[in-house]
Amino acid sequence: MFYFWFKRFYDTVLSFLGLIMLSPLFLVIVIFIKLDSKGPILFKQKRIGRNKKHFYILKFRTMRIDTPKDTPTHMLENPQQWITKVGEFLRKTSLDELPQIINILKGDMSIIGPRPALWNQYDLAEERDKYDVHKMYPGLTGYAQINGRDELPIPEKAKLDGYYVKHMSLWLDIKIFFGTIISIFKSDGVIEGGTGTLEKKKESKESK
Repeated sequence: MFYFWFKRFYDTVLSFLGLIMLSPLFLVIVIFIKLDSKGPILFKQKRIGRNKKHFYILKFRTMRIDTPKDTPTHMLENPQQWITKVGEFLRKTSLDELPQIINILKGDMSIIGPRPALWNQYDLAEERDKYDVHKMYPGLTGYAQINGRDELPIPEKAKLDGYYVKHMSLWLDIKIFFGTIISIFKSDGVIEGGTGTLEKKKESKESK
């Protein structure tokens, strides 16, 4: 319990410092988004937070303004058609997630924790209930993100989130933080519309 509240303390301090240090990068991204396509700079979407309370997550907009709302990317038909040129780069490098530093500062999220599900991702929410995942603040990155990310089927993703809940510690947070940086540079598990890709690959091989 002590570490849970200590985590909230360093989340606040680090997110505040992060906003100041990354402000030049924010400005560059804002310029490129505006030059690339029409629409707002930020994208807001309703997500499931701690204790299943809803909040609006912030991201840099990476998709066209006519993209179907409240639809997970993996459920869109040909998701690539909706993504802007700048958006493709932002998503591949995870730079689109940077505005969530504001969510962390506000107390909606944590730096490390299970990624927040969409409000209508009932299948993921139900699986996470088995592991008490919703008692945690959702994170900018998490244990599942360094162990498969988009490739993971929902039950496996929820199980990894549950592992984090049970073994949460400063050491594990540090491991996830640096593991995320490595994954970003290697683009590990980043597949548009790719939730459950590992499972699909397995099924494809078995059917041959």
